[in-house]
Amino acid sequence: MGMNRRSIRQALGLALAAALLFAAAPASVEDASAEPKTEKTKTAAKTAAKPAPKAKIDEYLAAKAAYEKSLDAYWDDIATKRRARMTKRRDKQQIALEDYVLTQPPAYDGPPRPAGMPAPRREPKDVKLPPIPRAGEFIRAAGEHFQFVPHRPASEIDFKRAYARVALAAGLTEEQAVRIYAFETGGNGSYDVQAGLTHPKKGSKPISPAVGYNQLLSTNSVGLLAAKGDEFVKTLQERAAALQGDERSALERRAEALKRMIAHSRSVPYAWAEHDKMAKFTAKGYALHAAIFDRDIGPLLQTQKLLDSVLFARRNGWAAPLTAAELELMNFTGDGSGFDMVTMPHEFRDKVPTANFFQPRGYSRNPIAKRTGTVARLIASIETKMDRASQLPGAQEMVAAFREAAASKQASQ
Repeated sequence: MGMNRRSIRQALGLALAAALLFAAAPASVEDASAEPKTEKTKTAAKTAAKPAPKAKIDEYLAAKAAYEKSLDAYWDDIATKRRARMTKRRDKQQIALEDYVLTQPPAYDGPPRPAGMPAPRREPKDVKLPPIPRAGEFIRAAGEHFQFVPHRPASEIDFKRAYARVALAAGLTEEQAVRIYAFETGGNGSYDVQAGLTHPKKGSKPISPAVGYNQLLSTNSVGLLAAKGDEFVKTLQERAAALQGDERSALERRAEALKRMIAHSRSVPYAWAEHDKMAKFTAKGYALHAAIFDRDIGPLLQTQKLLDSVLFARRNGWAAPLTAAELELMNFTGDGSGFDMVTMPHEFRDKVPTANFFQPRGYSRNPIAKRTGTVARLIASIETKMDRASQLPGAQEMVAAFREAAASKQASQ
């Protein structure tokens, strides 16, 4: 957990060395090959290049070092208390308020970085993630490596109907599915919408590989194929058996391609870290996420992700139906952290910071968790967005799809 923060402190030391070297360079020396400069540009350049006094650099570095030390202590305390809660929950002991860290993460309040001092690099270059693929890249990789081409729906409502049939058959409710869709996509998202591209503008880029109604991550796709792939193949085979001609042959080919994808997902140990590496750093890992775009397989993946959370809660003694917001907490933060918030006594929720349920890097990149600050405000924010976005046309179309599927299910019984 502390590796990145240590690298920041090392970077601060490098920044000091660079600043001192910069300070030692003669300010009047100019590049002989440069274009002639006017007096105005020379003055501006000298002002910008004026090195910071060593005393200011030392003051800044001391303040930053103290801040980094306090961050280390804070996140170590978060991790220690999280492990203690897991032990208590396993041993059927009651969780108390003091089992959580009750202060917000420390904020830097020292002097600003002196002008002329290079900014420290936040992370080592060797841990930088590759660019986030877009839908077309996932699909191309699937065709190249597994000869898998997703069967895209004829229309958005076609996919929603397929999703509604699968979700209802699995035991999910209309309220859960529609409100989670509303929260995750803003109420008008398509089956292939990617995070960061919900309302794309010129130059927009995806902010994560999360795709679809529940914003399924590529890492989730790898894990779901590894765990439940055989069930998905069986479902496809049963559907193919009810078809004829070219339509049947096409579905059978996709089922065979899916088998190859499943085999690859199982080529690494069943662990989040292994699935994450496969999903984010390998072309074949990209390819597995293409299944989310398939009209027959995508609804199975999206439903299974939510169903796994419901089953996790049941295994841990939660008998009551999960509300949409409670299920979204588990979808949003992971089953363990989400369930921790779901089971938290209501009187604790306005006192416990959201930081208790995140890793440092995840928290720093989660604007909702940082903005809301406490569990009570996080849940209220989720509910408010669900209420608002559920009224939009895309969400209302999802409601219609679920009611149509429910009527069809009832008529067939």
